[in-house]
Amino acid sequence: MKSKLLLSVVGAVALAFSAGSAMADGEAALTKGGCMACHSKDKKLVGPSFKDIAAKYKGQDMSAQLFDKVRKGGSGVWGPIPMSPNPVAKIDDASLKEAVAFILKS
Repeated sequence: MKSKLLLSVVGAVALAFSAGSAMADGEAALTKGGCMACHSKDKKLVGPSFKDIAAKYKGQDMSAQLFDKVRKGGSGVWGPIPMSPNPVAKIDDASLKEAVAFILKS
């Protein structure tokens, strides 16, 4: 019984650590990709805050759509200022997926 409890606790700690690590990776990807030049966690700069993006899409699976939007750029969703495309040379696919996941959990 004690060993099952210990395994449960260890598993919960490992899960929490990996989630925290993924969040840190997502935030690092945003910084490395140059996203922080136009966006911030909690206030509008040139583009919307990550908090506002997460609130707009809460409860929706928008990962693929946001990945595509960041990759191709565009305008009209958050106002007239266009978002420039972000090619693979600027942020690789794995980092972009981590960044989008971080944004949607903000």
